[in-house]
Amino acid sequence: MAIPQPIAKLDFEDYLAWETAQAEKHEFVRGEIFAMTGARRSHVAVSLNIAAALKRHLRGGSCRVYMADMKLRVEAADTAFYPDVLVTCDRRDHAAELFMRHPSLVVEVLSESTAAYDRGGKFAAYRQLDSLKEYVVVDIEARRVECFRRDAERRWVLYDYSGVDAACEFASLDCWLPLAEVFEDVDAADEAAPE
Repeated sequence: MAIPQPIAKLDFEDYLAWETAQAEKHEFVRGEIFAMTGARRSHVAVSLNIAAALKRHLRGGSCRVYMADMKLRVEAADTAFYPDVLVTCDRRDHAAELFMRHPSLVVEVLSESTAAYDRGGKFAAYRQLDSLKEYVVVDIEARRVECFRRDAERRWVLYDYSGVDAACEFASLDCWLPLAEVFEDVDAADEAAPE
């Protein structure tokens, strides 16, 4: 997570109005604004691989896939984030323009600077979304996909996918995705490069 911008605390509506005049994206956390930094090539490639596979799988159905430029509002946590990938099957989101509220699945691709927050504070906020069924964390360096899935008692259970021939399951979407496809076009040199 980046350093807060030096402006007074805003409510969410003021943040939306303010951000439309900005050149870069900003996340909103309880009145504070955090500038988003650019992502490495491997991060973008993995996000695109997942979004493209989900788009293919969901084509013709009632679910929609969005990438990094769509905000996700978590009203209960007074936050708004830009997930790497999100899927919503909710008609209310299909009519929304600036942000989604009812995702079924959220994917965050880890970077060195955001990994702790993506697994901690951000996941704590996402867990407050009643619609969310799966939260997926992708670790490029470890070639691992961690899928946190709500069970029948609404507890979060971790499903950990790794290995050359493994595939990860997105149960909420009835979809299996081979890790080879998740990490397609990402080579060992990508992890060695500094962020």
